[in-house]
Order: sequence, then C-alpha cells, then structure tokens
Amino acid sequence: MTDVMKQNVQPDPSAAVRRSRIVVAGTGSGAGKTTVTLGLMKAFADSGLRVQGFKCGPDYIDPTYHTAATGTPSRNLDSWMTSPDTVRETFIRASEGADLSVIEGVMGLYDGKDPLSNTGSTAEIAMLTDSPVLLVVDVRSMARSAAAIVLGFQRLEPKLHIAGVIVNRCGSQGHYSIVKKAIEQECGIPVLGWLKRDDGLDIPERHLGLVPAVERGELEPLFQRAAELIRAGTDLEALRALADSAPPLSLPAQPLFAPNRLPPEGLPSEGSQAATGERPVIAVAKDAAFNFYYPENLDLLRQSGAEIVYFSPLAGERVPQQAKGLYLGGGFPEEFAAAIAANTGFLEDIRHAVRRDMPIFAECGGYMVLARTLRDRAGSVHRMAGVIPSDVRMQEKRAALGYREATALQDCLLLEAGETIRGHEFHYSVMAYDESTTPYPYAYQTKGMRGLQSEGYAQGNLLAAYTHIHLASLPKAAARWVEKCRAYSQ
Repeated sequence: MTDVMKQNVQPDPSAAVRRSRIVVAGTGSGAGKTTVTLGLMKAFADSGLRVQGFKCGPDYIDPTYHTAATGTPSRNLDSWMTSPDTVRETFIRASEGADLSVIEGVMGLYDGKDPLSNTGSTAEIAMLTDSPVLLVVDVRSMARSAAAIVLGFQRLEPKLHIAGVIVNRCGSQGHYSIVKKAIEQECGIPVLGWLKRDDGLDIPERHLGLVPAVERGELEPLFQRAAELIRAGTDLEALRALADSAPPLSLPAQPLFAPNRLPPEGLPSEGSQAATGERPVIAVAKDAAFNFYYPENLDLLRQSGAEIVYFSPLAGERVPQQAKGLYLGGGFPEEFAAAIAANTGFLEDIRHAVRRDMPIFAECGGYMVLARTLRDRAGSVHRMAGVIPSDVRMQEKRAALGYREATALQDCLLLEAGETIRGHEFHYSVMAYDESTTPYPYAYQTKGMRGLQSEGYAQGNLLAAYTHIHLASLPKAAARWVEKCRAYSQ
C-alpha cells in the first residue's frame, strides 16, 4: 500500500486513537515558531521518523515548507473556515500512520479572528486537538522578564496545556541558563531548548515566487541549519515524550468523511469507473504555477464521486481529454506567465471548455489565467485565456489579505444565490474589470475586515474569483460540482 493510500485509511469512528503530537506556538509573529517548527520537523525526519506537518489557519506557504522538510504533504487546520469537528477529523485522518505530528501555529498563540476570544487562533486548534503546546519565546534583551511573559500566556486560558518552552535568540549559553531557571521556577514547566541569535536562520519574507524556490530545493540549506541548531540545543527525547503523552482522540459522531467512502488518491483513469462516466474526471492543474489547494477540497470531490487527474501546464501539457470538469487553483502564474502564454494548446482548451459550458472553477492564480492579459512585475504583458473580460496587473503592494465570507450573487457552479461559503484571500495582483457589459456577472459579495465588495465572475458553469474557498465550510457545494460534471459528461 502506498503512502498516499495509507493517508486515506479511515480509523474506526467508535475507537479512540493515539496520536503523538505537539503544537509549536509563538508569543507573536516573528518569535521564531516557523524556524523551530522546521528545525524540529527536519531533525525528527532525519532520525527516521515519519513526521506529519500541520499549519493552523489558511496559509499555503508554510505547509510547502513542511512538505519539503518532512517529505510528507502538510495539511491546514482552520477553525474559522471549518467546524471544530472537521478540524479534529482532519487531524486524525491526516496523522494516520505518522510517528509524530507537528502543528505550527499562526501569529501569536492567542491571535485569531476575534481579539476578544480564541476563535481562529492557535490556542483554539490546540484545545480542539487536545495537544500539548510548545511556546517559542524571543528572549533578546531579557532575563527574568521571560518568566513573566510565559506566566501571562499560561494564565490567559486555563484550559490550554502549555507543556514546555523553547527560547529563541539567546545571546549565549549563560543567557540561556538564566532564562531557563527563571521560567522553570515561576511557571513550573520545562524549558526544553534554545536557539542562539543567527541571522542565517531568518526565513525569507513571503514573496511571489517563494514556493517555486522551495520546490527547487533552494531552502534546503536553511532547513538543515535549523535542524542542526535544534539538535544542538534541544532535548529531543523529552520533547518526543511530551508529544507521546497527548491523550487519545476520537472521530466526531458524524464524520464529514464517512469510512470507506473516500477512494484512494492517484488511481489511474484507465480501467476505472471514470471510463463509464460513473466517476467524472475533474482535471486539476498542478505544478509550480498552480499549487495552492486545500487537500480536503480534493478529498470532498473524490468522496462526492469525482476522479481527480493532475496535469502540468508548465510542462506543456493540455487539459486531459477525459476531463468533465476543470479546477485551476492558486499559485504563482505571474512568475511563469511567459511559459503559460506559450502553451497555446492549454489556453485554447480552456476557451473550448468554456464554449461547451464545462464546469470550471478557478481561484486566485487560476482566476488570473482566465483574464485577457496579465502584466507581470517587470511590466511585460502576456496574453492569457481571455474567457473573462478583465485584465490583471501585478503590483508591489499587497492587494488583499484575510478571511472572507463569500455569498453568491447568483446561482453558480458551487452555490445557489444567497448561499455563503468561507475562504481566504491573499494576492498582490489587481483585476481591472471591463464593465461595459452591464450588469457585470460578479460571482460573490465577499465580507471581510474592510467590509463588503463584489468579486469574481460567474457565467454558466464557469466560476472564478480571488477567494480561496474551503469546501468543508459547505460540503454540498462539492457534491453540486460533481453532479454538474456528471451531467456535462452525459
């Protein structure tokens, strides 16, 4: 049985299962939790353990780091886009067969959707998964004050189990010794390790093209350096024992993914039910330009009856001929705009599919490729598929970031008018819509921290927008999509 197939094995819903796990949280952004996470993952993976990575929240980039460091695809745990039961189920399913699961937090331990509660925070994920927390504290220019910081984090949420501390950016072994004594005396929990100040450990700022750089192996030396420092300064045996002490977990009474209903990923289309139309093929663009997909979205499509077939536009591949639906996910098309424009067969396949009203869903990067043109950061203009009356321009300043509630303005591929689905938006490009045709067929009204706005494009079976949606926030949307693919195939 392959590793991919093992990940889809479902535990007995009635049985409690053991999962060795730890949440790595920071006192705030920049405390060093990503460095510690990657160092731990790499150190444990290099020792022969199968390490499963998770990321709290909607971020796609950190899971890419995790996957590179561990060799196992990482998963997101998001308590705002999905329900508490789905968070727990996602964790149990994805950690099946792992020796150790490392869950990286987001921002500070208690930072989330709401400043007055734990909603959407690392703390909420830790409590939902009943996981011990390893708190990373930046102790530059402090000694006993570090204990006050840890004590405050302990007392804010009594239900949370902060089980240990790693201190970051220590000036010396002596500095570490002082901080360790203060924290252990005042807080009653162990300080399990330290990292010295090291400018070479700085994780690159999130920028366009970063994920392709990870995939090319350019950050491997950074992962190795983080692992070396973790091994040198951390009691890995004590940390492993802490993770092993996590209590058993049970699947929810009504799991989203019913046992034995999820087909294994990666089955070839030849000889499968797809050949008879019983399992319509949804073609998924997947390469360095298109790589932002929540695995649960693909799992829900498979459980709803679809077969997933991947293809690479960057490798010159066209939309697979057996496709009855098309999924163009997010990523970095602007970094590869010339190559995408040169794959004229791929772009013509998109135009042909739209003319035939094939069910097509595109988000963020995929949405950009459906526009008429894409102007990259160097100012070069590249011709795209041209099935949406709009033009895309990259800019240096971030255009959008944050959670979104997307309400359908009309019946569309995934939603009926008035239905709401949850997602996340993050991009540096801006879309100039050609509104000469009135009214413009916007897909959603999205709600975020900055209020309401009309967004995306919906026409027939084509749905495209910047928002990365999570199908687990409205599972019937996946079934609706597959049914439309099945109807198209007939």
